[in-house]
Amino acid sequence: MNPLPWDERWYAWRLDPEVYRCTWDSGIGSEVNGGRWNAPGRRVVYASVDPSSAILEVAANRSFDVLDKEPYVLTCFEVISDARVRIVQPEEVPNPYWLSPAPPSPNQQRFADALLAEHPFVLIPSAATRHSWNLLVSCDLAEGQFKMISQERFGLDTRLLKEVTLA
Repeated sequence: MNPLPWDERWYAWRLDPEVYRCTWDSGIGSEVNGGRWNAPGRRVVYASVDPSSAILEVAANRSFDVLDKEPYVLTCFEVISDARVRIVQPEEVPNPYWLSPAPPSPNQQRFADALLAEHPFVLIPSAATRHSWNLLVSCDLAEGQFKMISQERFGLDTRLLKEVTLA
């Protein structure tokens, strides 16, 4: 079991290409393409419970090189305290392999879609960082139940890049 991340205030973080800074909370990307925890057609905002995990999630899918050469923004938002958050412990996931960084199965997406149809927020273990959590925001149910706290330009620590030999 992963320890839960919050005490009083419920914050979450996401890292987006700067061009999407104004639509970070729209869920349009997941609606069009689907995601690890949703089939195409459902608007879901994917976030992490700490900034380091948000950065690692994006780097795992895009690369540190992309984060170094393209502008990104780091957004922090707060889940308003009376919002309903469904916490999914690892043992509740029908197939434990779903918590690995493999491509999602249709059953995995259906499992989470059912949760997102009932709950505005779903807290689920991260596949990229096993001891952290991701927060899924159901755009259809969560309107008015979260607010942006901050948004800042993201700068990658270049020590994370592999050395490139120039020819």
